[in-house]
Amino acid sequence: MAPKRTKKQSPPSDPDGMFAGMAVFLAETGVQPRRLQIWKQKLDQMGASIEDRLTKKVTHVFAMNSDSLLKQIGRERLSRFKGSVLLYKWLEDSLSIGEKVSEAPFVLALKSGAAAASSKKSLEESGSKGADGHDSSDVETPQHKRIRTSPEYHKTVSSEDTASAVNNDAYTGSDDLSAPLVPVSSSPTTPDSINKTVGTSDSSLPYSPPDQNQNITEIFGKLMNIYRALGDDRRSFSYSKAIAVIEKLPFRIESVDQVKHLPAIGKSMQDHIQEIVNTGKLSKLEHFETDEKVRTISLFGEVWGIGPATALKLYEKGHRTLEDLKNEDSLTNSQRLGLKYFDDIKTRIPRHEVQEMEHLLQNAAEEILPGVMVVCGGSYRRGKASCGDLDIVITHPDGKSHIGFLRKYVKHLKDIKFLREDLVFSIHSEEGTDAGVDTYFGLYTYPGRELRHRIDFKVYPRDIYAFGLIAWTGNDVLNRRLRLLADSKGYRLDDTGLFPALQSSSSKRGTKASASLHFKTEKEVFDFLGFTWLEPHERNL
Repeated sequence: MAPKRTKKQSPPSDPDGMFAGMAVFLAETGVQPRRLQIWKQKLDQMGASIEDRLTKKVTHVFAMNSDSLLKQIGRERLSRFKGSVLLYKWLEDSLSIGEKVSEAPFVLALKSGAAAASSKKSLEESGSKGADGHDSSDVETPQHKRIRTSPEYHKTVSSEDTASAVNNDAYTGSDDLSAPLVPVSSSPTTPDSINKTVGTSDSSLPYSPPDQNQNITEIFGKLMNIYRALGDDRRSFSYSKAIAVIEKLPFRIESVDQVKHLPAIGKSMQDHIQEIVNTGKLSKLEHFETDEKVRTISLFGEVWGIGPATALKLYEKGHRTLEDLKNEDSLTNSQRLGLKYFDDIKTRIPRHEVQEMEHLLQNAAEEILPGVMVVCGGSYRRGKASCGDLDIVITHPDGKSHIGFLRKYVKHLKDIKFLREDLVFSIHSEEGTDAGVDTYFGLYTYPGRELRHRIDFKVYPRDIYAFGLIAWTGNDVLNRRLRLLADSKGYRLDDTGLFPALQSSSSKRGTKASASLHFKTEKEVFDFLGFTWLEPHERNL
C-alpha cells in the first residue's frame, strides 16, 4: 500500500526577511483570490505582518488601483493614513527579483473631485495600464523564486570546485530596475531626505565614498568574511550589501533611526548598528573571535584555494594555525602556494600600480597579437583606490584571433618574469568547449619586487565578451541583481552569455539553452534586461 501523502507545509516565517518591519493592509477589491493568497503567504514568510483593518499600526497599504482602494476604504480614512499607499505591482516586482524595489514609481496618488474623475477617465481610455505598461488586471504574479546563494558570489575559490573558480560572479535583479541602490542622506538627521547618488562624475577619478562609519563597516566586513569562510553565503552577502549602503552615507550614524528605512538594513542589521553606536563593539563578532572553531575555519578559509569544506576537515584533523598546515600532505599545489604567499596575497594593490600593470599587459599582448583588447576589470574598473587582485578580461575584435592566444601570452609574461606561479590554467578555445573561454589564475610580481599578487585572465570570444566584462567588473550586488532579473524574464545569465531558460523536469529553475543571445556592448545587455545603464564607476552598489 502506497504511503499516505502528507500535506506540504509552508516554510516558516523569517523575522529578518526582506519585508521585516512592515505591517500590511491588502485591499481585496479587484484582486483574484488565488493571487491574494499567494501575496499574503509570501509577505508572512518574509517578515511582514498582515492586518485585517486599517489601523495606526499599518505601515503599507496595497491596492490594484485608486478606484478599487476607494471602494473598500473611504477617502476620509485614507487622508488620515500616514504610511505608504502602493500598487500591488511593487510587491510583484520585489518578489520577482528577491529584494525590495524603490517605492517611488508605485505610489498611489489619491486625487479629489474633478481630478479624480479625470484620472479615472484617463485610466479607462488607456486600458487601465499599470506602472509597467501592462493591463493591471491581466498581469500574472511571477512565481517567487528562492534566491540560491552559492560560493560563486565571492572571489574566494574553493579547490573542491575548480569550475566555481572560473565562474565566480553571479547575477541578479535590481532593488530598483530604473536606478542603482545607493541611498545617501543630504541631512544627517532627516531620513526622509535620503536620495540616491552614485560614485563620481568622472570615471578617471578614484572611487572615494565618504565612509564616515568605518566603525560599523569594519565590523560588518569581518562578519562578512567569517560567514563566507563558514560557507554561509546568504549571511555573508547580507553584510556585503549593508556595507555598500553604509559606506556611502555622508553623515556619521548616531542613531539607528537615521538608517532603519534604508535597503539592506533589516532588523538584525539595525540591532547590530545600535549596539556598535552605543558600545563601540559588537558582541556577536567578539563571540566569533573567541570561538576556536570559528576562528580557525575563518583563518584557513582566507588561504587561496581552501574552501569551507576543506577548512573544516583541516580543523577536524587538529590543525589550528597556518604553521600547522605547512605539514599537511593533503593540500594541493595551488593551496600550498596560497599558504606560502598568504601575507602577500592579502596585501592591497594601490590604484596607480594597477594602472601601470594594465599598460604593461596591453603592450605585452600587442607584441603577440596586434589589435587585442585588454581591460582590467574588478574594483579597478569601478574606480576603487586599491584592489585585492587584478581581473584581466581579453578578446579580439575579429572574433577568431583570440583562439590559442592565452597560452602564448602566459609564456611571454613568464619570460619577462611578470608571472611567477600558476594556480589554474584551462584552455577551451582550441577545443571549442565551455563557450570557448580560456582561463588563467596565477601570481605576479610588480617589476623589481618579489611581493606576490593575484591575477586572473579570462579570454572571451568577441560575441560574448560583453557578458564577461560585466561579470568581471562587478560588483557582486549588481551581478546578483542582473542574474535574478534575467531569471524573472525567462533567461539564464552568466559570464558566457544570456540564454533562454528551458523547462526541466529535474530542476525548478530549468536548464539553459545551448545558444546565447548576442550583444556587442555591455549597455545592450543592460537595455535588454531593462536595467538602467551604469558606467563602470557607478557599479559600487
